[in-house]
Amino acid sequence: MDGMIGENLLVWGLFAAVVTGVMALDLGVFNKKAHEPSVKEALAWTGVWVVLALCFNAFVWWHVDPRFLANHPDKTDHLPSFEFLTCWLTEYALSVDNIFVFLMVFSYFGIPPQSRHRVLFWGILGAAVMRGLFLWVGVEALDRFHWLIWVLGGLLVLTGFKLMFQKDDDQVDPGRNPVLKLVRRFVPVTTRFDGERFFTVEDGRKAATPLFLCLVVIETTDILFALDSVPAALGISQNLFVVYTSNIFAILGLRSLFFAVGGLLRYLHYLKYGLSLILVFVGIKMLLPEEHKIPIGAALGVVAGILVLATIASIVRAKVVTEDERGA
Repeated sequence: MDGMIGENLLVWGLFAAVVTGVMALDLGVFNKKAHEPSVKEALAWTGVWVVLALCFNAFVWWHVDPRFLANHPDKTDHLPSFEFLTCWLTEYALSVDNIFVFLMVFSYFGIPPQSRHRVLFWGILGAAVMRGLFLWVGVEALDRFHWLIWVLGGLLVLTGFKLMFQKDDDQVDPGRNPVLKLVRRFVPVTTRFDGERFFTVEDGRKAATPLFLCLVVIETTDILFALDSVPAALGISQNLFVVYTSNIFAILGLRSLFFAVGGLLRYLHYLKYGLSLILVFVGIKMLLPEEHKIPIGAALGVVAGILVLATIASIVRAKVVTEDERGA
């Protein structure tokens, strides 16, 4: 299948080596001892993942694009490098909105700041596996049933408008998570923390700590995140290599971004509206007939432009609000 780029094992191997190597360094060396990453440290790791994603994108442009054009000379509007960059930027922006949910879940379970990195590490690792499964199923389904692209396009448009008019207090309630209820019903649990352990021994039996319960909620909440991120990725590209690698780079960069800007996200007032416009745009892109498809270069410009405008507008608003508060 073309979407798998199955004949190019070098690219898959490079991707696996980079991700595995950096994650091993992250958990086994730099974060071997439990601690709360400083903003400076988190920004550094955020920069590492951004640079890695852009370098991998450059490698795709240099190594994959020529082979793709050799096999598909009529598909210049579907270059893997442009699709990767557009998809990565879109998924990264959608992931930023998930940080609000992480903050709420950690607060609900009272997770100490020094233990949050471990929960996020395993939570995001599990999310990477589930996201890969969802994307593979999505690519296979679209390959066999092309009419599904209309369903996903309509779903994205509806999701975009729902996000646009969603109230700030319409948040996920961790206590109502059905999987969490099942765990609490069939697995002994304790409210006591035991360092960074997910399980401990209490009254002679093994019991799940709040860290494990928090991990369960984060893992299952990713299924909700996938309802907009997976269709958005497939709306940009049906190339499994492109959508999976771009998703993974976006997801893995989310962990360090959480510690870098978690407290500043409340100032990005217009980010939600920017994300909703991106979802609506990608949905419309999927609904357009083949002869009127939007070129991937133009789609990249639209996505980047919306994010830049939403960020600038949020910064200006935050500055005005701050000045008004000082004046008052």
